[in-house]
Amino acid sequence: MAAPGRRGLAWLYTIGGGIGLIAAAALMLEKLAKLRNPDYVPTCSLNPVVSCGSVMDSSQAAAFGFPNPLLGIAAFAVVTTTGVVMLAGFEPPRWYRIGMQAGATFGVLFVHWLVFASLYQIHALCPYCMVVWAVTIPIFWYTTLDTVRSPRLSRWHSAVLAAWYALIAALILQAFWDYWTS
Repeated sequence: MAAPGRRGLAWLYTIGGGIGLIAAAALMLEKLAKLRNPDYVPTCSLNPVVSCGSVMDSSQAAAFGFPNPLLGIAAFAVVTTTGVVMLAGFEPPRWYRIGMQAGATFGVLFVHWLVFASLYQIHALCPYCMVVWAVTIPIFWYTTLDTVRSPRLSRWHSAVLAAWYALIAALILQAFWDYWTS
């Protein structure tokens, strides 16, 4: 069983990682369908703003030369597995926690670059991508709190997360204000 202080982190990794894995896999399946049939309209393309197809067709969707969801599948599989083994009693050594911190930091930076690209370059939102955004942020934040172990930061953990989500929601509203109000 996970140490009491890490039990919440273990559940976050298990559930958040699992949700991220499902979203990345669904996005990869949509991408494969689009590759098989260029006329395919992804199920997550609902209107001009909520449009996975627009996001999938962008250069940002393959930032490293292959579809981004492959990164998500690999990363969220590690996060989910880490959570499950922590719940089973694995106490990650410091080097492992630093590796999780490095991965979570890369993930949150990459996700925020994709948020910017979605809002201000592609001008479309992908629901599956937004699920990935939503789970990557707390995975990063709580991994950071576990790594630095700062009582001061820990005291404000929920407020920081709520403000972070509120800022992204405000950016989405601002970026698509004309669409939402017409």
